[in-house]
Amino acid sequence: MISIICLLSCKAQKESNSPMGEKMENLVLADFDSFSNVEVYETTVIKDAKSLSKFYAGINKTRKPGLPVPIVDFSKEMAILVCLGEQKGKTKPVLSKLNETEDELVIALEVMVEIEEETTIQPTYFPFYLYKLPLVDKVITLQKIDR
Repeated sequence: MISIICLLSCKAQKESNSPMGEKMENLVLADFDSFSNVEVYETTVIKDAKSLSKFYAGINKTRKPGLPVPIVDFSKEMAILVCLGEQKGKTKPVLSKLNETEDELVIALEVMVEIEEETTIQPTYFPFYLYKLPLVDKVITLQKIDR
């Protein structure tokens, strides 16, 4: 009886890794890479091609060949750029909708650790993720959720 309770309690803890808010069906991952030149956590909402090109120009200064700039139709779409900064081991962000009003869209950002083989030395990554979503005339706020 006690072992069954222990097994069920462990399973319940694993299932708590789900996103905080509602799933965003219209959010599409457009690009990601494990190495950027951004050393600290940073998020940006991009609503024009010039800003997107500027970000990729900064990354491509240290890459040969450089990464291609993803195609985003800024007349219908906008982009959310998530730079996670320095990370030990592989991680990935999970975005979900926390709250939406007439004027604001609040998006939760949780950083999930991808489980890998156990090693004593964890590599250092500086990942970035670029998401596309339909253009909205609202203030977009990204709220980092720490667990």
